[in-house]
Amino acid sequence: MDKHDSFYHNTKSLLVLFQIMGVMPIHRNPPVRGKPRTGYSWTSRQVMWAVFIYSCQTTVVVLVLRERVKKFITSPDKRFDDAIYNVIFISLLFTNFLLPVASWRHGHQVAIFKNMWTNYQYKFFKTTGSPIVFPNLYPLTYGLCFFSWFLSIAINLSQYFLQPDFRLWYTFAYYPIIAMLNCFCSLWYINCNAFGTASRALSDALQATIRGEKPAQKLTEYRHLWVDLSHMMQQLGRAYSNMYGMYCLVIFFTSIIATYGSISDILDHGATYKEVGLFVIVFYCMCLLYIICNEAHYASQKVGLDFSTKLLNINLTAVDTATQKEVDMLLVAINKNPPIMNLDGYANINRELITTNISFMATYLVVLLQFKITEQRRLQTNSH
Repeated sequence: MDKHDSFYHNTKSLLVLFQIMGVMPIHRNPPVRGKPRTGYSWTSRQVMWAVFIYSCQTTVVVLVLRERVKKFITSPDKRFDDAIYNVIFISLLFTNFLLPVASWRHGHQVAIFKNMWTNYQYKFFKTTGSPIVFPNLYPLTYGLCFFSWFLSIAINLSQYFLQPDFRLWYTFAYYPIIAMLNCFCSLWYINCNAFGTASRALSDALQATIRGEKPAQKLTEYRHLWVDLSHMMQQLGRAYSNMYGMYCLVIFFTSIIATYGSISDILDHGATYKEVGLFVIVFYCMCLLYIICNEAHYASQKVGLDFSTKLLNINLTAVDTATQKEVDMLLVAINKNPPIMNLDGYANINRELITTNISFMATYLVVLLQFKITEQRRLQTNSH
């Protein structure tokens, strides 16, 4: 089975990076009959390593959090805008404390998802006689691993140079947090592209089978393969529901606060390097949200709409009755099991989520700016 598990071998670098960072300590079991290849255990050495790394990271985070809170409390200038600015970086630190609950607790579900990929590829090979080929996935995954950390370093150093009170040693608390967000974005991108590749391979095999003689029996197996692919997409959202739920909340909250902080400071004393740093944060967060929602949209479209469109284009008059019935049953299966990327019932991940977030952000920004304008008018009245 291992030699057909090309998805694992191509994406192993990201799995190892997650283990090194202590984010998702799943492990690979030995090839024993009846035992799943990917497992998760609270007593495994991967979990012990994750606890050690998390303890070290939390120590740095606590020191930075304590320093930032202390500096804010003792600061003589306690304007609302400065409070908003400090909330951005303090809230990012709190994502570290949610890691065991949001990620480790769902380790068994992640292992199930990984095993579904392993079993699906083997089943696909047995059914079609050819493996699923993921072109350029290996270098892409390696590149995303390095890029995730490079981007984290670049963003944190930009804040050090652009924010007046952002000390260099603060960055060591934010490096792994931002890198973790980047890695989860990479994980989502890779899986969504892999779903599209698997769907395209399945549709190509189906069309080749249709052109053969009496393809009805094979179409039954293809229907099961498609249903498995749809369930695998749902399992992705179920396995990482808490992590990506926290992910979306952090993006939403940080984007609102950073946008307000930059606009507010520009209204007060014009544009400075500080506002540039805040706009960098906003741009970064919105890019993450766009990538996640856009890739989920394309994955759902390729597995659902594009696959069913190819089925509808089949000339049913040229095949026998049994084949016509199987095509109809496959279309019914697609209708009954829509390939929707869902975070375990909390939210559907698609392009609509982008517009929803932007509309909510605009609403909250208007409210915050109304407070700001009211405060400015009150100060002007008192000065007169």
